[in-house]
Amino acid sequence: MELLHSKKLALGGSGSSTQKYVDIKEIKDDVIVLKNGSLRAILLVSSINFDLKSGEEQEAIISQYQNFLNSLDFPIQIVISSRKFNVKPYLNLLEKNEAQQDNELLKFQIHEYENFIKSLIKVSNIVSKFFYIVVPFYPVESKEQGPMEKIIAMFNPRQVVEEKEILFETYKNQLWQRVDHINAGISGIGVQVTSLKTEEIIELLYNSYNPSIFTNAIINRIEEVDLR
Repeated sequence: MELLHSKKLALGGSGSSTQKYVDIKEIKDDVIVLKNGSLRAILLVSSINFDLKSGEEQEAIISQYQNFLNSLDFPIQIVISSRKFNVKPYLNLLEKNEAQQDNELLKFQIHEYENFIKSLIKVSNIVSKFFYIVVPFYPVESKEQGPMEKIIAMFNPRQVVEEKEILFETYKNQLWQRVDHINAGISGIGVQVTSLKTEEIIELLYNSYNPSIFTNAIINRIEEVDLR
């Protein structure tokens, strides 16, 4: 990860010059705040093996999914992320078990299995897929302040900040109402839905804006990531 401004980590690897092309203003309280004032929540959705279902189950899933889509009165975005599967932690575990094994036969079998895994990832591009639903909320408000509002903001900036915080809480609650609606609608299909927390959103965005990193970067110092 590259350093930018007071040793903070940049969301885009090429530095602040690329940040002006990123629509994200900040991430707080598990919500993405865009520069235009709109909010986004990201849901991680599990998958099901549709082909292994019976004909009746497939029809029920399709019908439930249609009902879910018809119940929406707001747009959503479905994102599929394919990432190269990182098997290094698994290989490290095998090596640890091999070193602790007293039985020579089991030790040999573990070693051969390690070699099989290593040869497999060399000839195969093993990827894992993640499915996300992006839930938006667009607040209806004027983007431009009038002369009186500008004067009030100049002489009482604290009041402006407090008002913005109140508005953010109001908009966030309305966003979570949409999230709850999606949870209720899509859980009937048989998939699990979970909302990404702030740290998970930052890691997801960092990996998305740095595609040259083949294995996922795990950011331990979340508070040092510069998203402004």
